Amino acid sequence: MNPSPHGRGRRRIARRATTLAAVTGALVLGACSSDGGGGSAGGDKVAVVIKGLDNPFFQTMRQGVDAAAKTGSVTTTVQAAQSITDTTGQADKLTSLANQDFGCFVVNPITGTNLVQGIARIAAKKKTIVNIDSPVDAAAAKKANATIATYVGTDNTAAGALGGKEMAKQLPSGGAVWAIGGTSGDVTSGARITGFQQGIAGSSVTFRQTVAANWDRQTALTQTTTILQNNASVAGFFVANDDMALGVARAVANLHRTGKVKIISVDGIKDALSAVKSGQLTAVVAQYPYVIGQMGVEACRAAQAGKTLPKSVDAPVELVTAATATQALAKTPRPFGSYDDPFTALLSK
Repeated sequence: MNPSPHGRGRRRIARRATTLAAVTGALVLGACSSDGGGGSAGGDKVAVVIKGLDNPFFQTMRQGVDAAAKTGSVTTTVQAAQSITDTTGQADKLTSLANQDFGCFVVNPITGTNLVQGIARIAAKKKTIVNIDSPVDAAAAKKANATIATYVGTDNTAAGALGGKEMAKQLPSGGAVWAIGGTSGDVTSGARITGFQQGIAGSSVTFRQTVAANWDRQTALTQTTTILQNNASVAGFFVANDDMALGVARAVANLHRTGKVKIISVDGIKDALSAVKSGQLTAVVAQYPYVIGQMGVEACRAAQAGKTLPKSVDAPVELVTAATATQALAKTPRPFGSYDDPFTALLSK
């Protein structure tokens, strides 16, 4: 998500011209085959369908896919949605790939159901399907006989709880906190905010309400400005993704309250890590789309080697504060700490 949702924001991110050029190149590549290092036809070929490469989270996921393909000498074909709302276009891409000669498919759906029919078609051919980042709706998948071999992604509730515990630590005397969420009803956003509320339980922090900002930085800036102007007692914000958090930080800075109002978000994009280092953000719960993409391809390799895949795998998350921001920036897009990768273990047997 996610976003995510991973983390899982998920659109309209301001960029420099050089970044725009890189994204344009990535979008072009997203419709082409990406040779990961000399894989063979048929069973060793992997198709990957992800969300839009206009977002740095999914650009980084693509890097992880490419790195794992190169390491494992696998040929990958990556297709990306045009945007976070391009549900039909993403489904059409998977349908097209389903008719081609791939042994394994990695899917990162925009919604829980938009890829179900394509997955069902692939499952009927007895091909392996690896679900990453945003989970396919279990009930819809079961009804359509769309069998998923394994899921790799962030435990968004746990990530939110980590943010909640840090907020309680940052506000030992308590205070009123608002949540800035993604689109109304979004599962990833909801899980992170639920986890945050669990994390502050038993502390003196008071949770006021959630305001939707639609994964958009400018909307988050506007919503936060309104909250701050109408509530003098605001002590902090929990934000469902980093892009929105940067909008929140701008609103807080505009009203000269940087450092006084605590801001904690989830994702771990580089700009957010830099904002933690500079003091604009208090902390970030970093998830690692690079690792999620990498594990997706590794899962395909393990399945093709005849290994039994775990039902689900939690991708690593790490709390980044001012004390660890430099370390996190030095290692991004990879984690700065250790983590378990069950697929590497399977492939080494």
